Amino acid sequence: MKKIPNSALILGLSGLIPFFWGAVTSLDFVVENLKLMGLSEEYMGSRINLIYGTIILAFMSGVLWGFAANVGDKRRPVGLILSVLPALWAFFNFNGTLINPFMGLIIGFLGIFATDLRFYYWQLTPDWWLSLRSILTLFVIICLSVNLGW
Repeated sequence: MKKIPNSALILGLSGLIPFFWGAVTSLDFVVENLKLMGLSEEYMGSRINLIYGTIILAFMSGVLWGFAANVGDKRRPVGLILSVLPALWAFFNFNGTLINPFMGLIIGFLGIFATDLRFYYWQLTPDWWLSLRSILTLFVIICLSVNLGW
């Protein structure tokens, strides 16, 4: 595997900031201190992780669609189907009617990673893709796990 390009690594890691914010501001002692400072709860905690996680799940669908659309053989239809699933999962998961929405997001991000693996082995992704996605997926799942009890 090649080294992750600096621009992709920096932008990917910066995309974790809202997840970290959501996780940290889900902790009771942090919430109480932020409330004392006058910060509204709508900018904290599980709400942030639920909304941002849903957005990123849909965003990753688009990224995968781009990879799948670039292939001109029998992998294209399967790739396009796989790429649409995370956005549909995000849509049906958002209101949490089937399972805890944070567990649903974790399952969704694991599903994206499984698709990343498939696309990597089909050689549809850059050779550094799995290195970056491994790091990002790990931290996203850790951050979302903080919200499982809510």
